[in-house]
Amino acid sequence: MSNTIKIKKGLDIRLKGKAELVIRATKQSATFAIKPSDFKGFFPKLSVKTDDIVKAGTPLLYDKFNPEIVVVSPVHGRVAFINRGDQRKIMNVVIEPDGKEEFEEFPVANWKETERDSIIKLLLNSGLWPFIIQRPFGIIAKPTDQPRDIFISGFDSAPLSPEIDFIIGDETPTFQIGLDVLAKLTTGKLYLGLRPASKLSKLSGVQINHFEGPHPASAVGIQIHNLKPLNKGDIVWTINPQAVLFIGRLFKTGKLDFSQTIALTGSEVIAPCYLKTILGSEINSLVDEKTKNEVTERIISGNVLTGTKTDRSDYLGFYHNQITVIPEGNEYEFVGWAMPRLNKFSMSHAYFSWLMPGKTYRADANLNGEERAYVMTGQYEKVLPMDILPVHLIKSILADDIDKMEQLGIYEVIEEDLALCEYVCTSKTEVQKILRKGINLVVKELG
Repeated sequence: MSNTIKIKKGLDIRLKGKAELVIRATKQSATFAIKPSDFKGFFPKLSVKTDDIVKAGTPLLYDKFNPEIVVVSPVHGRVAFINRGDQRKIMNVVIEPDGKEEFEEFPVANWKETERDSIIKLLLNSGLWPFIIQRPFGIIAKPTDQPRDIFISGFDSAPLSPEIDFIIGDETPTFQIGLDVLAKLTTGKLYLGLRPASKLSKLSGVQINHFEGPHPASAVGIQIHNLKPLNKGDIVWTINPQAVLFIGRLFKTGKLDFSQTIALTGSEVIAPCYLKTILGSEINSLVDEKTKNEVTERIISGNVLTGTKTDRSDYLGFYHNQITVIPEGNEYEFVGWAMPRLNKFSMSHAYFSWLMPGKTYRADANLNGEERAYVMTGQYEKVLPMDILPVHLIKSILADDIDKMEQLGIYEVIEEDLALCEYVCTSKTEVQKILRKGINLVVKELG
C-alpha cells in the first residue's frame, strides 16, 4: 500500500510554453557530444583520440580516480573533435555519426539470476553507471559503496517540466525491468515517488509513495527528507526515470539505446511539444525553426531553475530531458520598480499575480537588480519543505565553516533542492553556486 505525502511549502512558477502532449518531427543531429562538465565528482581522462571509430557504447572518457567508471558514445561514428579549454581542460568529445546502427553488446542473458557484483560490472562497462547519483553531495556513486536505499522521482514539478508518464509511454514493461535491476543493488528499499494519478502506480517490486503539492515536490532530496532522512554516514543512490529506461533496454536486448523523448518548452517556442532525439544531440537540431525569434532568446538545457544556459551550437545536457526558451530580458524598463507589473509573476503580494491563480506568464532572465547584502525575510523557508535553516547554511558556506555546514544540513541538499530559494531571493544571491562550493569543500575535507 502506498503513502500519500502532502508538500505544503513550495512554489509553482506559472510560465507560458508548456509542451503539448504530442511528438513532432525534428532534424537529425549532425554531431553528438559528451561534456565532462555535466558530471560532478568526475575527473575525466580520454579513452579515444580524434578520428577513432566508435560504436554506441564505446568508452570515450574514464574517471582518473575510479577508472572503472566510464562515459560512452551515444552513437556509432567518428570522433570528430576533442575540444579543450584553459589548461587543456576537456570541454567536450564530439562524435560525427555515420548512419550505422552498430552497438557494443553486453552479456545480459539470465540477468535475473546474476549476483549484485556482476550487475554493477555490467552497468560500469556499459557506461550507464554515471546516471547513478550518490546522496549526500549529488556526485556519481562509488561502485564499492552499499547504499542504504535507492530513490527515484517518477514525476517532475519544475516549471514547464515534461510529463514523465508521457515520456515512458508504452515502455512501462521496460521501465519495470530497469527497476528490477536496480532493486538488486541495495539491501534496503527501492523508492519511487509519483503523483497520485500516475499510470506507473501499478509497478511492482518498489515502494511507491505519492506526493501532492507544489514544486519542489518532485526533487528527490525533498522526497528523501520526507520519507527517510539522511544521517551523517548514510549513503543513498538516486537515478532519473529516463536512465531507468536506458537500463531496462540494456537488460532487455543486451544493447545500449540512448534514444529519448524530450520536451521543447518556453514562451519563445512556436509550438511547445515533445521531440524524439538521442542523448547528446546538438541544440540547434532541436530548436531550429521552432522558436519565434522576436527578441533575444535565452536557450536553457533543462528547466529555468536548475538548467544550463546554452546556445544553438552547444549540446543537450547528459541529465536533461527538457529545453526551455525564454526572453533574455536585456531591454531596459523605465522606472520598472514603480510599474504595476500586471504581467509579471511573483510570490510577493506586491505584484498582482496572486490574484490570478490560473494565469501563465512570459518571464525573462532579467535579474531586476544586482547582488546585495542578505536580508532576513524568511523567504527561503516559505519555499523549502525541509526541516533545515537554509540562510544559515549558506552563510556557513560563505564562512568556510565545515562544522556548521554539517550541523545545518549540507548532507541533505544539492542544488535542485534550494533552487527555489535562489529564485525568490531578494538579495539576488547565487544560492546553487554557493551550495556546490560548500559541498566540494566538505568532499575534499572527507578525502
